Parts: sequence; C-alpha cells; structure tokens
Amino acid sequence: MRTRDLKFGLYADEQGLAWVKKLVEDAVGSRSARISGETVAHTFPGSELSTDDVYDFLAEQWAVEHPAQSSDARQLIELRVHLVCSLRTWRAIRKTVIKTLCPEGMAPHTCRVPWMAA
Repeated sequence: MRTRDLKFGLYADEQGLAWVKKLVEDAVGSRSARISGETVAHTFPGSELSTDDVYDFLAEQWAVEHPAQSSDARQLIELRVHLVCSLRTWRAIRKTVIKTLCPEGMAPHTCRVPWMAA
C-alpha cells in the first residue's frame, strides 16, 4: 500500500467543505484504507497557479444553479485527502465519493456543492 491523493475542486462554504470531507471519511471507513492527512488549499503546492484560475467555472455554476442565493462565504477550494491504500481501493473510494456528490448522475440537477474531481 502507498499514499495516494483524492483531489477535488470545490466552490463551498465551511458547511459544504465539512460535508465533502464527511463523504470521503464514510467512503474510506468501509474499505481497507486510512486517511493519513488532508490539505485544503487555495493555490497548488509548488505552483503560481491559483484555484481561481482552475476552478473559476465552479463559481459560475453556483450562480447559474442558485440565482436567488448569495454566494456569501463560498470560496474556491482544492481539497486533497491523502489515503494509504491500494490503487484498486483508491479507485473504489473515488467512485463512491463522486457518486455520492452527484447521485443524479448525468441527469439535470442542482449541485449542493459545485465540484470537480481532479
């Protein structure tokens, strides 16, 4: 087993970030893996590129899907969860988190937290 990262771009407030972290914890809890740490960043480590440049469409998505709501405390975030697991387990956890983030699949819907899996 080795350390692998789950990486998600989010447009979230504190509650939305906590919800996504809980989804990851729940997905990991049912598998032979463990979380060895996490990074919540607004810039990519070792890069001048900010999450604003990469994930800015998530803020636009929020505005389109929630036209009557203020974005207030929402911000563009990159969440990296460091997992110790096999590649097969990492893939299963990633698939579970994505399916939980977006249970409607490809059908039209409104995202609770706009996201992108990286």
